[in-house]
Amino acid sequence: MKETTLKEIAETLGISITTVSKALKSKPDVSEKTIKKVLALAEELNYIPNSFAVNLRTKESKTIGLIIPEVVHHFFSNVINGIIAEAEKNGYLVIILQSNESLELEKKQVALLLNKRVDGIIMSLSNESNNDSHIKEILRKEIPFVQFDKISKLIPSSKVIINDQKAAMEAVQHLIDKGCKKIAHIRGPENPQNAIDRFLGYKKALEKNNIPYDSKWVYTCQNVTFKEGVDFAKQILEEHTDVDGIFAITDLVAVGVLAYFNEKGVQVPNQIAVIGFSNWFMAQVITPKLSTVEQPSYEMGVAAFTLLLEEMISNKDGVSFLPRTIELETSVIERDSSMKNK
Repeated sequence: MKETTLKEIAETLGISITTVSKALKSKPDVSEKTIKKVLALAEELNYIPNSFAVNLRTKESKTIGLIIPEVVHHFFSNVINGIIAEAEKNGYLVIILQSNESLELEKKQVALLLNKRVDGIIMSLSNESNNDSHIKEILRKEIPFVQFDKISKLIPSSKVIINDQKAAMEAVQHLIDKGCKKIAHIRGPENPQNAIDRFLGYKKALEKNNIPYDSKWVYTCQNVTFKEGVDFAKQILEEHTDVDGIFAITDLVAVGVLAYFNEKGVQVPNQIAVIGFSNWFMAQVITPKLSTVEQPSYEMGVAAFTLLLEEMISNKDGVSFLPRTIELETSVIERDSSMKNK
């Protein structure tokens, strides 16, 4: 079907296109009678405003881009919900793209969003990403930009984070308080800042409790998957028969550990206590229920859009914007996998 135009409405009612345009916006210099006639005919003809033309006038697309490593991950799905809820309240649509932890794909997605002339971009970096050329291009074009969760400290933009180092320290301290003395850590890849900080938190907790650090007790994920949890659980049992605690980079990896231990008859937590990170819904349905760190994912999404909106408004008003960082609180959630008798 051919779209109805302002010209058709104007010709039907015998008024000017300018009057129709003003009536649709209920401008005060158009009579109430004319406004009612225009609105009634526009509804009857299913008139839809030309958003492209509106965007050219306002220099806004009313869309933002969101790039995340994984859509299916419970943490990121909650972040998406928070961003979309806030975006809708403020009249914005969200274009959601998944990088699959690939730097090359992330670069293409940034180029796509810039080509679409989005008003702003929110991103959790892929494991391979850092202060690369595509990020510099966002900043060069002065597109409002917010990082969350997996961030680079080298990039001068607003950020929404948690204190990963502190949260990891508290997770490992929890295991130590339960009587664990030989704690392995299944960490994330070496590039993302959150993996670095959780590893440092692990080391600091050991140091604080006078437990010697040994690199042999640290296992590095490449993709942070369930299978890696299974594989490393197997390695830990083969290489360190005296291990009594495991701190995993995420719940997904920790669930893989528990699945392998269940299969092999390892008693959790009495033989080995396990704690994860993020409070994924699976943490409460696996046996034993998984202790974890509560990461406020929905709130992170809300905060990320709030920061982006502040910068978009500043840009629109021609006011300089100073990037800022919002740090959200975390907490340890104790469940069956760490309720170990001292």
